[in-house]
Amino acid sequence: QVQLVESGGGLVQAGGSLRLSCAASGRTFGINAIGWFRQAPGKEREFVAAITYSSSSTWYADSVKGRFTISRDYAKNTVYLQMNSLKPDDTAVYYCACTREGIPTYDNWGQGTQVTVST
Repeated sequence: QVQLVESGGGLVQAGGSLRLSCAASGRTFGINAIGWFRQAPGKEREFVAAITYSSSSTWYADSVKGRFTISRDYAKNTVYLQMNSLKPDDTAVYYCACTREGIPTYDNWGQGTQVTVST
């Protein structure tokens, strides 16, 4: 199996930046894509961004396009989410998850990291 650990969350002022990391370990050769999701209190989980683990094809939610950038360091088995121009509405617990090759569902999740954007 794959283990995912998020880090980099914290408290930041509106307009500031954070970089989240998702470190993968275990059977990383089985990863097809890693995605970032977020969930604010009382709200449904929301897709943020995703990247294929080998080819670096990317996808973004409309709400973060132009502000967030997803990237990966294959050698380090780590995916990053660079978040710029942060807004209070970005406040949420951010999770990374992976899909297995040939299976387009996110069935392996990290523990989450809290991002809080203050006004």
